Parts: sequence; C-alpha cells; structure tokens
Amino acid sequence: MRILFMESNPMWIYGLPNGFLDNGHEVRVSGVLTKENIPEMIAEFQPDLIFTMGWTNELVGEKVNWLRKHIKSSKIPHIYWATEDPTHTQSFTLPYIQQVQPDFVFTICLPRVNYYKKMGIKSAHLDFGYHPLIHHFTRPEEEYRHSIAVVANAYPKNLVQYPNHYRIQSLKTLVSPLLRENLRIDFYGLGWEELTDILGYPIPEEWMHGYLPYTLANHVYSSSDIILGIQNHPTQLTQRIYEILASRGFLITSDTPETRSIFSPAQDLIVSSSPSETLDLVNYYLQAADQREAIRDNGQKSVKVHHYKNRAAYVIDVLSDNCAKCIPPS
Repeated sequence: MRILFMESNPMWIYGLPNGFLDNGHEVRVSGVLTKENIPEMIAEFQPDLIFTMGWTNELVGEKVNWLRKHIKSSKIPHIYWATEDPTHTQSFTLPYIQQVQPDFVFTICLPRVNYYKKMGIKSAHLDFGYHPLIHHFTRPEEEYRHSIAVVANAYPKNLVQYPNHYRIQSLKTLVSPLLRENLRIDFYGLGWEELTDILGYPIPEEWMHGYLPYTLANHVYSSSDIILGIQNHPTQLTQRIYEILASRGFLITSDTPETRSIFSPAQDLIVSSSPSETLDLVNYYLQAADQREAIRDNGQKSVKVHHYKNRAAYVIDVLSDNCAKCIPPS
C-alpha cells in the first residue's frame, strides 16, 4: 500500500512510518504542511491511506481546515492516531476528530475506544512502540555519561492545569527524593526550572541541559547508569519507556499496573512505588554494575515485540477487519 503521513515532528515521523516501510509498504512523510503542498502531495503520491497523529504544529490552526478539505475531496481513507489521550481528549483530540472527521481513530488509551465508539467513531487501541533506526544502543559517550538522567520535557503549564495528574505523583516518587538528598540528576528537556513548587526542591542550573534533539536521546539512554522514566498514567506507558529499553537503558520507573503487565520488574526494568523506595533503589543500583548490565540486556530483549514493524502490521489487520472503506475486502 501507499501510505502518506501528514507530519513533520521527529517524535512521530521516525516511528510508525518506518514500521510500515519495514513491512514493504511505500511511505511518504509530508514534512511541514502548506495550503499548496497538501493537494500536491495527494495528487502526486496517490496514497491508499492518509495518516495524521498526535498534537503537533501540523494539526493546529488553519492547517486543520486544509487537511479536512483536501482529504475529504480526495476520498482517500484518513486514519488518526490519538496520542494525547486521555489527558487532552476534551481539549484537543475530540475537537480535532469532529472537525477533520477521520474514517478511523486509533488511541493510546484503551478506555477511550468505547468512548469513541459510543459517539459513532470507529476506533481501536494502538500502543506506542519503538523503532531501532533511532532507538538502539550506542557505545557510551562521555558527553552523555551520567549517573542518573532524565530525558523529558517538564510541562509545567499542564501540571498546573491538571493538579491531579498522575505525572505529578510520578515526579514526586522518582525525582523529588533524589533532589532532597542532593543526588545529581542530569535533565534534558524544557521547563524544568519552573517545577520547583511541584518537586519541592530547586534543580541546580548546572544540572539542566535544555532541549535535546529527539534523535540523540538514545545516546543518553545508552551512556547513563540510571534513567528515570516519568509516567503519565497508571494504565498506559509513555513512548519513552519503550525507547529507553530499546536503547539498552537501565530504567527506573513508576510501579504501575501497566508497567507490570507489559514488562517484568527486576528483570527488564526497575519499578518504585514510593520516594523512599526510589532512594534505596538508586543507591543500590549505582553500586551494582553487574546487575544493571543484566537488566539492560533483558530489557532490550523484552522490548523487541513492541517494534513499530509489529504495530504497523497490527494496524493493517485492525483496519482490514473494522474499516471496509480503509482496506476493501479482497
């Protein structure tokens, strides 16, 4: 099949699109959308499916109207992957779906599937994954070698807007106890200087490295002794969890039901359920290099099933069974 992804964000263009390529499909990624290039790409490439996903600069403002107009007039099936559920279902996902009217919606949040179906929107669950083109092990590099590291944006505005968000609990479990003990954490990402009130302790300026290009994150995962994996919800995993393990990172993350259902704690990764447990685990594993190496190996092996090649094959299977317009019966 020919599949066109209307996207430019590095977080999305290197994952699922490459999974379809691995399965033998012809794939094109749009890059930055304009009023002119949307119809030009559709006419030139003549895709069998058009994908949009996430909440990025390509899915806001006037671009939404351009997408709806030209995709609808082309009569090509439009698939949307809702990667901001459930936090932003009401503020972004649902308004986008209602405006653009895709033919099928995949969501990272399983409970949202029935929510959409009750509204007459064809939907299915599609979890995050990883692609080894970007997330693979690299030889440890001094520039990215840290005892403890975090690669994530802080999202201070979201945490103020949603004061009961699970991400706050995850931060207080994984990050705050180490700051309290002045254990250095090297932070890559934006907004960490604004999180003092939530974390309870300021982050020294020299610990913050700012924005890190998405394609370099695996260098930190591969080079650091411990990576802290912040979670957004107890019922689903962030994409970064898969990416850290695929890069052979040693991961300590929040102890959630979803983490335990997908991976094996103490074998593939380490989980913590309290600030004091995090402190004990960090102090222990910083001194247990051999055990870290064994867990790194196991995690990298266990995550392989979550390759975006498998996710892409699943997408085609779901559409074949549930969306005749998307993939007509043979």
